[in-house]
Amino acid sequence: MAFLTDRKRAVGMGSARAGTQHHWQMQISSIALLILVPFFVFTFGPMLGEDHATVVAYFARPFPALVAALTLLVGFHHFRQGVQVLIEDYVHGLARRFLIIAMICVSYGAAATGIFALVRLAL
Repeated sequence: MAFLTDRKRAVGMGSARAGTQHHWQMQISSIALLILVPFFVFTFGPMLGEDHATVVAYFARPFPALVAALTLLVGFHHFRQGVQVLIEDYVHGLARRFLIIAMICVSYGAAATGIFALVRLAL
């Protein structure tokens, strides 16, 4: 072991390639959210306080339903990536793996629930 170089000691400690890809994915999803959230606010906002029939008729149109669905999908994808980085930075051992798997399940489950509710509302 005394003859190992610094590079040989670092092998197996992680790769810089995965971090770069994750960074770009976070950048792309945050730019998408920067565009989608104002659209979502302006399409969802007028429906606050309206009766059920008006909301159903409004979300039966393709544009509001599509904006809501894209905002849900991109938002929960961005949430999953952000929470994964947080867990990787501050939690160690077996708890890290358990929490990452749990948060992936929670984020996909919440996104699926939101999309299901939107489809039920729109159809």
